[in-house]
Amino acid sequence: MSIFSTVEQLEEMRRILTNCAKLPFVQDAIPGAWMESILSHVRGGEVLNTYDFVDVIHHENNIGWQVKSTKESTPVTWKRAKLPNATELIAASKKSVKGRQVLGDAIIEFCNAHARESISKYKLTHIGYSRLMVHKSGDATYFERLLCTSKSPDIFDPAEFRWQWSAQKKTKGKTQLQSLHGINRKTKARWWAWHGLGENQLHFTNESIWWPGENDQNKFTFKLPSNKEKVSFGKLADALSS
Repeated sequence: MSIFSTVEQLEEMRRILTNCAKLPFVQDAIPGAWMESILSHVRGGEVLNTYDFVDVIHHENNIGWQVKSTKESTPVTWKRAKLPNATELIAASKKSVKGRQVLGDAIIEFCNAHARESISKYKLTHIGYSRLMVHKSGDATYFERLLCTSKSPDIFDPAEFRWQWSAQKKTKGKTQLQSLHGINRKTKARWWAWHGLGENQLHFTNESIWWPGENDQNKFTFKLPSNKEKVSFGKLADALSS
């Protein structure tokens, strides 16, 4: 079994997602927990409901998926990167380029280690990325890609990034905490924003580099139902009580 869904499985997910989007309380995004359950149902897997790197696994075939579902404009929180020695690393990063690189390398290693932990814990051979995003146009796109394998478990290479602290900002009299930005050395694009002075979220700000091309076979796009096409609360309540 592949981490990639078949044409038939993708079509089944499209059908379920379209129907779920008709529910009256679904507005501009579909919850990640729903996407996990849909993927698990279609692929015959199990939703873990843990803080492990993988959200859904297929035990018999030793494969798992990291699942994300957001609006296109919402930054993807890759994880809460709470480093055990963050205080010392942050202090050093404020003093030198070398200190910032050490901190950035630690963040990337923290991410890679999380994936390696799931590979070991669940005896996985492959981990895939299951991604749903809702566009401003009213369409939604779902796609899948390979993240890592047991033979090549690291997702990101720390050598590809250099790091810098953002400028201090003030909005409406409130000072925003700085974030540490990871810049791709080759493309000069910002890939990461680590909010280590606050709640430790690590935003994958350049996740769009993973978005599929027009002819990618491991994706589908569907139109979200209009308000007129949604099921009313009354009809939903009647259906559940029958």
